[in-house]
Amino acid sequence: MSTSSSPAIPGFDCPLCPRLAAFRVAQRAAAPSWHNAPVPSFGDLGARLLIVGLAPGLKGANRTGRPFTGDYAGVLLYGTLKKFGLARGEYAGRADDGLTLVDCRITNAVRCVPPANKPEPDEIRACGRFLAAEIRAMLRLAAILALGQIAHQAILGALEHKRARYPFGHGAIHELPGGPVLADSYHCSRYNTNTGALTVDMFEAVFANLKRYLALA
Repeated sequence: MSTSSSPAIPGFDCPLCPRLAAFRVAQRAAAPSWHNAPVPSFGDLGARLLIVGLAPGLKGANRTGRPFTGDYAGVLLYGTLKKFGLARGEYAGRADDGLTLVDCRITNAVRCVPPANKPEPDEIRACGRFLAAEIRAMLRLAAILALGQIAHQAILGALEHKRARYPFGHGAIHELPGGPVLADSYHCSRYNTNTGALTVDMFEAVFANLKRYLALA
């Protein structure tokens, strides 16, 4: 399988975002056994689908070191991926649970956990260089799925497309110049599912459409 060299990634003590760096230091003191560092992407660079979330959850990926692992969002995401043949194995909320991805890769727009789960605009821009490098390194990439509006905007920024031309909308699929396509979903957070903003059926419909698209790509 042909891929380019590995993309640039933030270092363990990445200094680009002072607020996030200070929060990391505080979390390392509070929970020294946790990952507490930029969370690496999960999955093969040769995949055709890239899933982009917002940022690591404090007690999820920031703790376990794998995107969407250790909190409710991972239960819904990985369960859905397995249902649509995009993951194998059993999700157990640990980075060493043996779960593997099939033709997809998962990352976040911001690689470090932000206070209150809310990254600031300058932090999203600073981390955009790593998202852009990742997209460039995925030579077979056909589709990107944005989980939430902030991820959607971060992807467009990384690809240097005008955001106003491609408004976020759950279930939307945007044809971007030169590809890949950009698909949108509400974030699979517990808040969104508890409030009914996102249902399991709504989330699965997004993946059903993506699977049909990838079958034709």
